[in-house]
Amino acid sequence: MQSRCAVPSCPGGKADPQPLFRFPQDPQRCQTWAESCQGTKLGDKPVEQLYRNYRLCGKHFEASAFDTDAPGKVLKDDAVPTIFDPPAQPKTGQVKRGKETPKDEDVGSSDRKRIKKPQAEAPPEETQNQDPEDDQKKYLKSLFEVVLLLGEQGIPLSGATDDGDKSLKPSTFQALLDYRINCGDEVLRKRYDSLKPCCFTEDLSGLLEVCEEYVRSKVVEDVIHNGFFSLLTEDPVKISGQWCLPVFLRYVDPTKCQQERFAGFLAFKAEEDDLAETMLSELVEKWGVDMEQCRGQAHSCSGPHFSKIKAFAAKVTEKYPKAVLTFRSTHSLNVSLVGSMAVSGVRLVVATFKKIESFFRQSPLMQQELDHAISIFYPDKEDKAKELKEICKSSWTKGHDAFEVALEVIEALLLCVDSIHDNEDMRWNDQVTHSALEISKALTDFELIMALVVLKNVIVLTQAFGKNLQGNAADAVLAAVSLKAVLRSLKEMSDNIDVYHEFWYDEAVNIAAAMEIPVRVPRSFSRKYRGETGSIQPDGYYKDHLSVPVLNHVIKEMNELFCENHLKALRCLSLLPEVIAQNKSTQPEEGTVELFKEDIPNAGTLSAELHCWLVKWSKKGKGETFPSSLCGTMQLADVKFFPNMFAILSILSVLPSLAPEDSCDVAYKRFKVYLENTPDKFRSKSLALLNISYDVDFDLDTMVEMHLKMFPAGREVS
Repeated sequence: MQSRCAVPSCPGGKADPQPLFRFPQDPQRCQTWAESCQGTKLGDKPVEQLYRNYRLCGKHFEASAFDTDAPGKVLKDDAVPTIFDPPAQPKTGQVKRGKETPKDEDVGSSDRKRIKKPQAEAPPEETQNQDPEDDQKKYLKSLFEVVLLLGEQGIPLSGATDDGDKSLKPSTFQALLDYRINCGDEVLRKRYDSLKPCCFTEDLSGLLEVCEEYVRSKVVEDVIHNGFFSLLTEDPVKISGQWCLPVFLRYVDPTKCQQERFAGFLAFKAEEDDLAETMLSELVEKWGVDMEQCRGQAHSCSGPHFSKIKAFAAKVTEKYPKAVLTFRSTHSLNVSLVGSMAVSGVRLVVATFKKIESFFRQSPLMQQELDHAISIFYPDKEDKAKELKEICKSSWTKGHDAFEVALEVIEALLLCVDSIHDNEDMRWNDQVTHSALEISKALTDFELIMALVVLKNVIVLTQAFGKNLQGNAADAVLAAVSLKAVLRSLKEMSDNIDVYHEFWYDEAVNIAAAMEIPVRVPRSFSRKYRGETGSIQPDGYYKDHLSVPVLNHVIKEMNELFCENHLKALRCLSLLPEVIAQNKSTQPEEGTVELFKEDIPNAGTLSAELHCWLVKWSKKGKGETFPSSLCGTMQLADVKFFPNMFAILSILSVLPSLAPEDSCDVAYKRFKVYLENTPDKFRSKSLALLNISYDVDFDLDTMVEMHLKMFPAGREVS
């Protein structure tokens, strides 16, 4: 998507900070816009591509094309661009490409080599009298075209070996360049003939670095241009032997819709003491992200990296207090809470869930085996068996009730994987049977049984709360109001942990007895404290090392993730028209919306504007429908008369804890697909960014200039 004017040579939106306007979705109006832009090739592009990726700046519209009643610069529905500079005329002596170009014209431009000449023309050495810098630019353009093509398709550019050699190996990249040479790319042929055959791959690292820098700059530029945003990170991933922190940015685009873009990877060197400061510095100084505009942050904290990620979140909050810490709506609240626990039994549960999900995704035949096992354990409860079978066909390990479901199907799961491991009918290969054995060992560990029971009984208190947060706006408002009750229940459980743990332990022992699993402390603990564990009983061990830490962690995280400012923001969802019409008792008070008084256009009129807004939507006519989503509300024509309300709704739209609307989490889904489909040895930070952000408007000329600046030695053409 462009963040500059689509008219060539127009500085609007880039050197000249002009407002940019998206091409219309209406085919007829869009075509009219494209035809008005004379001297461009926009008329050849489909309407959908123009709408998604191209913009025109305000310089091309007459004053009468703007709606004077709307706040800011808003085009009328029938606005058409009419103001364009006349096309530049060729300079004297300039070679003009086209059919009318004389064949015997003097050789002067860099494109002269494309013009055919009579055989009796100048000697061969004259044809080689080209500008070296121009040749270098054409050479780099050809390389970038290949890199972008492979990056968009997610195809590795280089080969990889299993012997630890991480150097770039010529394979797909070299093969595609050879193909271009065979198809007549003279620039590449010249380079190929003058240097060794593998010359192209020598520039590969630099090309990837430039591509990564270019894509990130376009994403960050787009985010900054649109104002407020939120910072979101995922669990650190290992790429090329280094830990990296994936970073996403969520904002509202000019069409008033939520957008979420992948901005790349921050170096995550866990051994650094000042890691948080280093990452924030890279984000601001190197990437150019304006953190003063950040209004929310959410981080997926996994067990091993929990403390480092929390330190980074704290550093962001310390320097930018308006960046409210929340959880990320692409994960269920319960899964987020459990994923951040650095507790041995909980880590075992998380790891086993990942193995189960990956295992049953391999083949429908495995799911059939599980269905059969469920039928065996629920012979007299057909409805229950049918319900569990349907649940197990989905990603149940990521659901709000994952731990409850796990305990209901655990015996069937064990029977299923044991049957696959036995492989009596030789239906499964060695890899499948080995994976089945690994899952079977985990399921027969009492530590996992005890952890599942504790998680089920603790997390049930936040289950309804989490579901409401990821529901509609009215549900999210209800969740904000109910948080105090949830925290009171958790506190009551903590005060009486001895009694609760006794019930949990008995439940786990009964399940273990039914599955013939011995009750004991973890083997790792016994080994570590050999000779000192004789007096330690399983009951006491699991209370101190599982029940108490899990409960304390949930209480601490709930208090941090749902601070007062976060709750005020959630309660502001009652500004949505449908919520106002249905629940007048939950209308926001002025003290709540004043959370945003520093970010709205006119704080002095906030009280009066809020009153008018509530009155406007408080009465709903028969058959009349009001928008119930943030995006739908911001699309209303009436919203332009309420600039403060619109500003508040825009900030709410970027909150990470609110479920994304209109599929704004596409970048997150692409990121997950890239990780799942790309083996570790082929992963690349640069290629991941290219693959996930393939819809960025790539300008090869700009990329070539970036390369020449970043690698000045490359100006010489060998």
